Amino acid sequence: HNGRWGLKAVAPRLWNALPDSPQQLVGVVGLEIHAQIRSNTKLFSASAVRFSSPPNSLVSFFDASLPGTLPVLNKRCVEAAVMTGLALNCTINQKSLFDRKHYFYADLPAGYQITQQRRPIAVDGVLNYSLMGGKKKKNQVVRKSARITQIQLEQDSGKSLHDDLQSQTLIDLNRAGVGLMELVMEPDMSCGEEAAAAVRELQLILQALGTCEGNMSEGQLRVDANVSVHRPGQPFGVRAEVKNINSARNLARAIDYEIQRQIQVLESGGTVQNETRAYDSKTGGTVPMRDKEGLQDYR
Repeated sequence: HNGRWGLKAVAPRLWNALPDSPQQLVGVVGLEIHAQIRSNTKLFSASAVRFSSPPNSLVSFFDASLPGTLPVLNKRCVEAAVMTGLALNCTINQKSLFDRKHYFYADLPAGYQITQQRRPIAVDGVLNYSLMGGKKKKNQVVRKSARITQIQLEQDSGKSLHDDLQSQTLIDLNRAGVGLMELVMEPDMSCGEEAAAAVRELQLILQALGTCEGNMSEGQLRVDANVSVHRPGQPFGVRAEVKNINSARNLARAIDYEIQRQIQVLESGGTVQNETRAYDSKTGGTVPMRDKEGLQDYR
């Protein structure tokens, strides 16, 4: 008798967890990856690219956005992006354009970032990767793929260092203008494990090509994850973006936490907010950063 009532009480939750249930919510994951191009100099200036140099020691007049300075495109960065695009089965655009994306941060002295939106250097690629899977023991190699929408060249921003003791923010422009490849991927993944496997595979490809050193702890590979949930066959849900995740392991944890958080929000009758969140490695959870700037005009 107790068993029957116990089963009845937990049946809805158990039923939701069954893989064959049509009502089960599943995760949808797409990645945006910023890879720092392995180059001696920045994307549009002759300043050197080096990690952990003294603050503001690698800043040209152009990096500081002094009036009258002009960008000169770094051939090496273009070649690196083309090589990366070819390795990821992309179509290379014979003609690509740069765009100005306007937003105002203290560590972006020009007030805009030079990037590629309308006609990027490479489009329509695919990243093939594999992970351990199988219904019971996860002892089989499962091959997967994620489509790559585009690869674009763009400038990195500088770095803001917040000094809480003296209530001030210090700006280091050494990183401002360093060349990045941004890889925008379609939402073809469903969990943290798949995303981590894809990023590890990409890391190996970039390192083999020599186009990016791929050291995540030094910020050479930075991953943002767009995460939503939906019922299979129905439109995608509202997505939250988890920013600047610095390791493949943390990426998997952040995505899986965010999927479960969104499922709990929806199952308790709430609505998922379109927002930017950060992963807290101490708690293993994500926390809100700011509302997604959906209305912001980048002009």
